[in-house]
Amino acid sequence: MINFPNIHLSQKNFTKIAEAVYRLCGINLLEGKEELIKVRLSKRLRVLGLENFEQYVALVERDEEELAVMIDSLTTNKTSFFREPQHFAYLRECLLPEINAARHRMKIWSAGCSSGEEPYSIAITLKEDNPNIEHEDVRILATDISMKMVARIREAQYDEDALRDMPPQLLKKYFVTVLSKTSRSYRVCDAVRAMVHVAQLNLMEPWPMRGGFDVIFCRNVMIYFDKATQETLVRRFGELLRPGGHLFVGHSESLTGLSHSFQYVKPAIYCKV
Repeated sequence: MINFPNIHLSQKNFTKIAEAVYRLCGINLLEGKEELIKVRLSKRLRVLGLENFEQYVALVERDEEELAVMIDSLTTNKTSFFREPQHFAYLRECLLPEINAARHRMKIWSAGCSSGEEPYSIAITLKEDNPNIEHEDVRILATDISMKMVARIREAQYDEDALRDMPPQLLKKYFVTVLSKTSRSYRVCDAVRAMVHVAQLNLMEPWPMRGGFDVIFCRNVMIYFDKATQETLVRRFGELLRPGGHLFVGHSESLTGLSHSFQYVKPAIYCKV
Protein backbone atom coordinates (compact mmCIF):
# COMPACT_ATOMS: atom_id res chain seq x y z
CA MET A 1 0.00 0.00 0.00
CA ILE A 2 1.23 3.50 -0.83
CA ASN A 3 2.17 5.56 2.22
CA PHE A 4 0.56 8.84 1.17
CA PRO A 5 1.51 10.94 4.22
CA ASN A 6 5.19 10.46 3.30
CA ILE A 7 4.89 10.80 -0.46
CA HIS A 8 7.48 13.21 -1.80
CA LEU A 9 6.53 16.41 -3.63
CA SER A 10 9.61 17.59 -5.48
CA GLN A 11 10.34 21.27 -6.01
CA LYS A 12 9.94 20.71 -9.74
CA ASN A 13 6.44 19.24 -9.42
CA PHE A 14 5.41 21.77 -6.78
CA THR A 15 6.40 24.60 -9.12
CA LYS A 16 4.53 23.05 -12.06
CA ILE A 17 1.36 22.69 -10.00
CA ALA A 18 1.57 26.14 -8.42
CA GLU A 19 2.28 27.81 -11.77
CA ALA A 20 -0.68 26.04 -13.37
CA VAL A 21 -2.98 27.24 -10.58
CA TYR A 22 -1.68 30.80 -10.89
CA ARG A 23 -2.02 30.78 -14.67
CA LEU A 24 -5.58 29.47 -14.59
CA CYS A 25 -7.16 31.27 -11.64
CA GLY A 26 -4.69 33.81 -10.27
CA ILE A 27 -4.19 32.10 -6.90
CA ASN A 28 -0.59 32.40 -5.73
CA LEU A 29 0.59 29.18 -4.08
CA LEU A 30 4.26 29.62 -4.93
CA GLU A 31 5.23 31.03 -1.54
CA GLY A 32 5.08 28.57 1.33
CA LYS A 33 2.19 26.42 0.13
CA GLU A 34 4.06 23.16 -0.52
CA GLU A 35 2.41 21.38 2.40
CA LEU A 36 -1.08 22.52 1.40
CA ILE A 37 -0.60 21.18 -2.12
CA LYS A 38 0.92 17.94 -0.86
CA VAL A 39 -1.84 17.22 1.67
CA ARG A 40 -4.77 18.09 -0.58
CA LEU A 41 -3.51 16.39 -3.72
CA SER A 42 -2.27 13.26 -1.94
CA LYS A 43 -5.94 12.46 -1.41
CA ARG A 44 -6.44 12.72 -5.15
CA LEU A 45 -3.49 10.42 -5.82
CA ARG A 46 -5.14 7.85 -3.54
CA VAL A 47 -8.40 8.03 -5.52
CA LEU A 48 -6.59 7.66 -8.84
CA GLY A 49 -4.26 4.91 -7.63
CA LEU A 50 -1.15 6.89 -8.56
CA GLU A 51 2.14 6.30 -6.79
CA ASN A 52 3.79 9.71 -7.05
CA PHE A 53 3.36 13.34 -8.06
CA GLU A 54 5.35 12.78 -11.24
CA GLN A 55 2.51 10.61 -12.52
CA TYR A 56 -0.10 13.09 -11.32
CA VAL A 57 1.52 16.10 -12.99
CA ALA A 58 1.76 14.14 -16.24
CA LEU A 59 -1.95 13.32 -15.97
CA VAL A 60 -2.93 16.94 -15.30
CA GLU A 61 -0.90 18.15 -18.28
CA ARG A 62 -2.88 15.96 -20.68
CA ASP A 63 -6.32 15.78 -19.04
CA GLU A 64 -8.39 18.98 -18.77
CA GLU A 65 -10.99 17.31 -16.56
CA GLU A 66 -8.36 16.33 -14.02
CA LEU A 67 -6.94 19.84 -14.21
CA ALA A 68 -10.36 21.17 -13.18
CA VAL A 69 -10.51 18.64 -10.33
CA MET A 70 -7.08 19.80 -9.18
CA ILE A 71 -8.23 23.42 -9.09
CA ASP A 72 -11.28 22.33 -7.06
CA SER A 73 -9.02 20.49 -4.62
CA LEU A 74 -6.73 23.48 -4.08
CA THR A 75 -9.40 26.15 -3.83
CA THR A 76 -10.24 27.25 -0.30
CA ASN A 77 -13.98 27.01 0.34
CA LYS A 78 -14.49 28.49 3.80
CA THR A 79 -17.62 30.56 4.26
CA SER A 80 -20.70 30.92 6.46
CA PHE A 81 -24.11 32.58 6.56
CA PHE A 82 -23.98 36.32 7.36
CA ARG A 83 -20.21 36.21 7.67
CA GLU A 84 -18.93 39.68 8.60
CA PRO A 85 -22.45 40.83 9.61
CA GLN A 86 -21.57 44.54 9.46
CA HIS A 87 -21.64 44.26 5.68
CA PHE A 88 -25.21 42.98 5.63
CA ALA A 89 -26.29 45.69 8.07
CA TYR A 90 -24.73 48.34 5.82
CA LEU A 91 -26.39 46.81 2.77
CA ARG A 92 -29.82 46.91 4.40
CA GLU A 93 -29.61 50.21 6.24
CA CYS A 94 -27.58 52.36 3.84
CA LEU A 95 -27.63 50.92 0.34
CA LEU A 96 -31.06 49.38 -0.17
CA PRO A 97 -32.92 52.68 0.43
CA GLU A 98 -30.77 54.35 -2.25
CA ILE A 99 -31.10 51.47 -4.72
CA ASN A 100 -34.87 51.25 -4.21
CA ALA A 101 -35.24 55.01 -4.67
CA ALA A 102 -33.38 54.83 -8.00
CA ARG A 103 -36.07 52.48 -9.36
CA HIS A 104 -33.78 50.57 -11.68
CA ARG A 105 -33.15 46.86 -11.80
CA MET A 106 -31.28 45.84 -8.67
CA LYS A 107 -28.16 43.84 -9.53
CA ILE A 108 -25.84 42.31 -6.95
CA TRP A 109 -22.91 39.98 -7.64
CA SER A 110 -21.45 37.54 -5.12
CA ALA A 111 -18.09 36.66 -6.72
CA GLY A 112 -16.09 33.64 -5.55
CA CYS A 113 -18.93 32.69 -3.22
CA SER A 114 -17.90 29.09 -2.50
CA SER A 115 -20.91 26.98 -1.41
CA GLY A 116 -23.46 29.79 -1.56
CA GLU A 117 -23.97 31.00 1.99
CA GLU A 118 -23.09 34.57 0.97
CA PRO A 119 -25.58 35.05 -1.93
CA TYR A 120 -28.36 33.43 0.07
CA SER A 121 -27.54 35.73 2.99
CA ILE A 122 -27.85 38.66 0.57
CA ALA A 123 -31.20 37.37 -0.68
CA ILE A 124 -32.50 36.94 2.87
CA THR A 125 -31.37 40.47 3.70
CA LEU A 126 -33.35 41.77 0.74
CA LYS A 127 -36.39 39.71 1.75
CA GLU A 128 -36.25 41.08 5.28
CA ASP A 129 -36.20 44.59 3.85
CA ASN A 130 -39.01 43.89 1.36
CA PRO A 131 -41.01 40.64 1.82
CA ASN A 132 -42.13 40.78 -1.83
CA ILE A 133 -38.70 41.52 -3.28
CA GLU A 134 -38.65 38.36 -5.40
CA HIS A 135 -41.48 39.86 -7.46
CA GLU A 136 -39.46 43.01 -8.12
CA ASP A 137 -36.80 43.52 -10.80
CA VAL A 138 -33.90 42.10 -8.80
CA ARG A 139 -31.05 39.76 -9.70
CA ILE A 140 -28.38 38.27 -7.46
CA LEU A 141 -25.57 36.59 -9.37
CA ALA A 142 -23.61 33.89 -7.53
CA THR A 143 -20.41 32.61 -9.11
CA ASP A 144 -17.50 30.37 -8.18
CA ILE A 145 -14.67 28.77 -10.10
CA SER A 146 -15.42 25.32 -8.68
CA MET A 147 -18.07 23.23 -10.40
CA LYS A 148 -18.39 21.26 -7.16
CA MET A 149 -19.26 24.46 -5.31
CA VAL A 150 -21.63 25.58 -8.07
CA ALA A 151 -23.51 22.30 -7.67
CA ARG A 152 -23.76 22.90 -3.91
CA ILE A 153 -25.10 26.41 -4.43
CA ARG A 154 -27.79 25.08 -6.75
CA GLU A 155 -28.67 22.34 -4.29
CA ALA A 156 -28.94 25.03 -1.55
CA GLN A 157 -28.99 22.42 1.20
CA TYR A 158 -26.93 22.88 4.38
CA ASP A 159 -26.36 20.78 7.47
CA GLU A 160 -27.13 21.88 10.99
CA ASP A 161 -23.56 22.89 11.70
CA ALA A 162 -23.57 25.39 8.81
CA LEU A 163 -26.66 27.03 10.31
CA ARG A 164 -25.65 27.00 13.96
CA ASP A 165 -25.42 30.82 14.08
CA MET A 166 -28.56 31.49 12.05
CA PRO A 167 -31.17 33.40 14.09
CA PRO A 168 -34.05 30.97 14.78
CA GLN A 169 -36.65 33.28 13.25
CA LEU A 170 -34.72 33.44 9.96
CA LEU A 171 -34.18 29.68 9.94
CA LYS A 172 -37.93 29.16 10.32
CA LYS A 173 -38.85 31.73 7.64
CA TYR A 174 -36.36 30.90 4.92
CA PHE A 175 -35.39 27.22 5.23
CA VAL A 176 -37.19 23.92 4.81
CA THR A 177 -36.19 21.01 7.02
CA VAL A 178 -34.85 17.94 5.21
CA LEU A 179 -34.78 14.77 7.30
CA SER A 180 -32.95 11.53 6.60
CA LYS A 181 -32.53 8.41 8.68
CA THR A 182 -29.30 9.70 10.19
CA SER A 183 -29.32 13.50 9.97
CA ARG A 184 -31.20 16.75 9.64
CA SER A 185 -30.38 19.42 7.08
CA TYR A 186 -32.06 22.52 5.69
CA ARG A 187 -32.80 23.68 2.15
CA VAL A 188 -33.16 27.34 1.26
CA CYS A 189 -36.80 28.06 0.46
CA ASP A 190 -37.94 28.46 -3.14
CA ALA A 191 -38.66 32.20 -2.87
CA VAL A 192 -35.06 32.93 -1.85
CA ARG A 193 -33.53 30.46 -4.29
CA ALA A 194 -35.46 32.08 -7.14
CA MET A 195 -33.64 35.37 -6.52
CA VAL A 196 -30.19 33.84 -7.05
CA HIS A 197 -28.76 33.04 -10.47
CA VAL A 198 -25.87 30.57 -10.20
CA ALA A 199 -23.00 30.19 -12.67
CA GLN A 200 -19.48 28.83 -12.86
CA LEU A 201 -16.97 31.62 -13.48
CA ASN A 202 -13.21 31.94 -13.40
CA LEU A 203 -12.42 35.52 -12.33
CA MET A 204 -9.27 35.44 -14.47
CA GLU A 205 -11.19 34.79 -17.68
CA PRO A 206 -13.55 37.06 -19.70
CA TRP A 207 -16.85 37.80 -17.96
CA PRO A 208 -20.03 37.33 -20.01
CA MET A 209 -22.32 39.55 -17.92
CA ARG A 210 -23.05 43.20 -18.63
CA GLY A 211 -22.46 46.05 -16.21
CA GLY A 212 -24.89 48.01 -14.13
CA PHE A 213 -24.25 46.25 -10.83
CA ASP A 214 -25.22 48.11 -7.68
CA VAL A 215 -23.10 46.01 -5.36
CA ILE A 216 -20.31 43.48 -5.79
CA PHE A 217 -19.27 41.20 -2.95
CA CYS A 218 -15.80 39.70 -3.45
CA ARG A 219 -14.77 38.82 0.06
CA ASN A 220 -11.83 36.76 1.22
CA VAL A 221 -10.91 35.99 -2.39
CA MET A 222 -8.29 38.59 -3.34
CA ILE A 223 -6.16 37.67 -0.33
CA TYR A 224 -4.90 34.74 -2.42
CA PHE A 225 -3.87 36.95 -5.36
CA ASP A 226 -0.71 38.98 -5.90
CA LYS A 227 -0.87 42.78 -6.18
CA ALA A 228 -0.97 42.89 -9.98
CA THR A 229 -3.86 40.42 -10.10
CA GLN A 230 -5.71 42.32 -7.37
CA GLU A 231 -5.39 45.61 -9.27
CA THR A 232 -6.66 44.04 -12.48
CA LEU A 233 -9.61 42.48 -10.68
CA VAL A 234 -10.56 45.69 -8.85
CA ARG A 235 -10.41 47.64 -12.13
CA ARG A 236 -12.71 45.11 -13.79
CA PHE A 237 -15.14 45.29 -10.88
CA GLY A 238 -15.19 49.06 -11.27
CA GLU A 239 -16.11 48.70 -14.93
CA LEU A 240 -19.18 46.63 -14.01
CA LEU A 241 -20.45 48.83 -11.16
CA ARG A 242 -22.83 51.74 -11.62
CA PRO A 243 -21.53 55.16 -10.58
CA GLY A 244 -21.89 55.14 -6.81
CA GLY A 245 -21.93 51.34 -6.75
CA HIS A 246 -20.23 49.56 -3.87
CA LEU A 247 -17.53 46.91 -3.61
CA PHE A 248 -17.32 44.75 -0.48
CA VAL A 249 -14.07 42.90 0.26
CA GLY A 250 -13.14 40.75 3.24
CA HIS A 251 -12.12 42.33 6.54
CA SER A 252 -8.65 40.84 6.11
CA GLU A 253 -8.41 42.60 2.74
CA SER A 254 -8.03 46.21 1.64
CA LEU A 255 -7.47 48.29 -1.48
CA THR A 256 -4.63 50.12 0.25
CA GLY A 257 -1.54 50.11 -1.94
CA LEU A 258 -3.51 49.34 -5.09
CA SER A 259 -4.18 51.71 -7.98
CA HIS A 260 -7.98 52.06 -8.14
CA SER A 261 -10.89 54.46 -8.62
CA PHE A 262 -12.81 53.66 -5.42
CA GLN A 263 -13.47 55.81 -2.38
CA TYR A 264 -13.08 54.28 1.07
CA VAL A 265 -16.39 54.16 2.97
CA LYS A 266 -15.89 51.82 5.92
CA PRO A 267 -13.56 48.90 6.65
CA ALA A 268 -13.74 46.59 3.62
CA ILE A 269 -16.42 48.76 1.90
CA TYR A 270 -15.63 50.97 -1.10
CA CYS A 271 -17.70 53.19 -3.40
CA LYS A 272 -17.08 53.74 -7.10
CA VAL A 273 -16.42 57.43 -7.75
